[in-house]
Amino acid sequence: MTCYSHSRISTFEQCKYKYKLQYIDRIKVETPTTIEAFMGDLVHRTLEKLYADLKFQKLNSKEDLLKYFNEVWKKEFIEEILVVKEEYSAENYRFMGEKFISDYYDTYQPFNHMTILGLETQDRMELSDGNQYHVRIDKLGCIGDTYYVCDYKTNSRMKNQESADADRQLAMYSIWVKDKFKDAKKVILLWNMLAFNKEVTSERTEEQLNKLHQATVSVIKEIEDCKDFKPNITALCDWCVYKKMCPSFKHEAELEEKTPEEFKDDDGVKLVDDYSELDYKEKEIKKQKEEIKQKLIGFSVQKEINVVFGSNKKVSVKEYEKVVYPEDKEEFVKLLKEKGVYDTVSMISYPKLNSMILKEEVDKEVLDKVEKDKDYRISVSKKRKIED
Repeated sequence: MTCYSHSRISTFEQCKYKYKLQYIDRIKVETPTTIEAFMGDLVHRTLEKLYADLKFQKLNSKEDLLKYFNEVWKKEFIEEILVVKEEYSAENYRFMGEKFISDYYDTYQPFNHMTILGLETQDRMELSDGNQYHVRIDKLGCIGDTYYVCDYKTNSRMKNQESADADRQLAMYSIWVKDKFKDAKKVILLWNMLAFNKEVTSERTEEQLNKLHQATVSVIKEIEDCKDFKPNITALCDWCVYKKMCPSFKHEAELEEKTPEEFKDDDGVKLVDDYSELDYKEKEIKKQKEEIKQKLIGFSVQKEINVVFGSNKKVSVKEYEKVVYPEDKEEFVKLLKEKGVYDTVSMISYPKLNSMILKEEVDKEVLDKVEKDKDYRISVSKKRKIED
């Protein structure tokens, strides 16, 4: 059986191709991490030091913690760390980390608001399918029989209540807390949003936790049954350490290494430029054709004719009645069924059926009647400009 984690499952949900490279192929990359992840890790380690030293009755000053943070930064920072936002330097992120630590220190000193039970708590809990789930809690504390699962977030986006109430990570950890600490009457999930110096909290009922457990097991089954690990292009791709290996960006990475002349001579560049030019012309022709069509209709109505003649061709213009259906489609379909019309006029939804067949969500007898074949779709879209 496999040990899954929130990070592992989230990677699959975000991009199946990244999951394959990271967890199945275990590919090593030249870019070790991003600057956001590097800074976030050092902030976590600094706050861990704060509470770890407190166990031995040593209260670090704010200056002590900032010194520790900067010393580790200087020792571990390497140029290969990916900085996506070119308008900011690594130093900007270091200053951010300092501010997060400083704000946290000023807000929570003298750090005795709860009893600390664990820091970077690591354990495994067994799931109903026999797999294991990795539990790693930044800070676990309690006030009496109320337990707190705390997570430090260095995100630049504030977590709203809806997102907190739907969060899987800390909620799964709370299942482990309730199993390990039998006196826990309440488990509060707490996010320290360090960029905003604010807290966000959430709670779960037993019913919600049971549903979450089953939902997590369902995702794991999807992972284990997956045979096609296709890439998923999102805004997060720029922060992916596997981007240069991804079939969606591999050619772009190759072009970035070429000289301006090599770029212009690239066969792929030529083909895309030719195709996009034709695609643009095709759209312009369709637009012009529609404009002329409307003028032809206007001309025929004005002249009270239904055939317009040209030099060597003619165009027929025929008026017909068009059915306009109500906006409430569900209510209309219900009416058709009641009146016995639906079965006569209904058709197979081929897009939906295709999806079900490809996912093998239909009976085997149906699958045996069809064949699967490869085909390709081509679409044109804008890309960021590669500077000469």
